[in-house]
Amino acid sequence: MAKQHRGAASRSPTRPATGKSSSKAAKSSKSSKSSKSSRSAKPLTLAKKAKASAPATNKPKPKPVVVPAEPVLAAPPPPPRRPAFYEALAIYETGVRALQRHDFEAAAQSLRGVIQNYPGERELVERARLYLQVCERETTRRPSGPQTPTESVYAATVALNAGDVDGALAHLGRALEKAPDSDHAHYIMSVALVDKGDLAMALVHLRHAISLNPENRSVALKDADLGALHDLEAFHQAVGGVPETALPRTTKARR
Repeated sequence: MAKQHRGAASRSPTRPATGKSSSKAAKSSKSSKSSKSSRSAKPLTLAKKAKASAPATNKPKPKPVVVPAEPVLAAPPPPPRRPAFYEALAIYETGVRALQRHDFEAAAQSLRGVIQNYPGERELVERARLYLQVCERETTRRPSGPQTPTESVYAATVALNAGDVDGALAHLGRALEKAPDSDHAHYIMSVALVDKGDLAMALVHLRHAISLNPENRSVALKDADLGALHDLEAFHQAVGGVPETALPRTTKARR
């Protein structure tokens, strides 16, 4: 009988779980689900909370402020020039014109006048110094005095305009020595001799100038520099083409 009791005990089924253990399992599953849901839900930030709670408004955006540009002020007019400036400018331009004619001595004289007499005109003085250096450089390269008959006649004309009759006669004498058939030299010689007061020799050179170039006839009739000859009968004979005696090949001007 004892053996049968052990075998029956071994064959007895396991006991079912009690109610307490099943309730604990249910609670644990619920807690795990709630923890997962709490992890998946993200908390709202303060800015999003405020945005969500704030009422929607349709306020217009403020317009940009336009700042007007500053007005452009015109430059003040330059101060008026002094009379000394215009005097210096006239002398300076005379020197520049002489420089363009390659009359370096006359140009240097005018430019020195600007530098010495108008030191306050700095701009003109600086330019005058530059051109004066050119004049001095050219005069050192070139021999002094005119070298050709044309240069001598030009120098005589400049001397006559300056009132230097003797200097003009000297230049014309050298021009006629080199070019005795220069009608221009004979004509200017007649003008210089009229200024000198030697009307007889002035007529001689005028006749020769007309014989070399008949166009000098009409020029002489209108030339005020020969006005002292216009009342002489010999002048009208010369202009009218009356034959005259031939002049020597070289004619020296009187001093």
